[in-house]
Amino acid sequence: MKRFFQSVLEWKTSASLLYTGAMAIYLFFCTIFHHRQISLTILWTLLAVSLASSLIQGICFSNWIIKKMRYTWRSLLFVALFFPLLSLTAWKAQWFPTEQLGSWILFSAIFFAIFAVMTIGFHIYYRAAGKKYDGLVGRYRRQKEDEEK
Repeated sequence: MKRFFQSVLEWKTSASLLYTGAMAIYLFFCTIFHHRQISLTILWTLLAVSLASSLIQGICFSNWIIKKMRYTWRSLLFVALFFPLLSLTAWKAQWFPTEQLGSWILFSAIFFAIFAVMTIGFHIYYRAAGKKYDGLVGRYRRQKEDEEK
């Protein structure tokens, strides 16, 4: 039961961070395009997408359901689940002119560009963290060897 509540807390934290980020981006674009009124539809759909995407992240990138899977496959599973959800939401909520093919191409390009940048960023972060921990383990081993002498 403790693990369940910990997972719910992680999910809520992730959803809150995603929603805050989405609101900051929405505020930025409202400012750029001089929109003085905020759309309740967009606010609610951003909340729904934030909740759903944090749940999908939890499913794909934690051990909640999937115990053993390579990070690459987890990333692909995330895209396979999240991109259709995001596309359906964008279409139903009319986030952009959905009848124009160019809008869909731009939407998809932005999605995959952000996904690529974030994937590369996480890869660099985890590689740097791995080197840091390798260094700490090496220092610990040398220290233990010195103590044994």
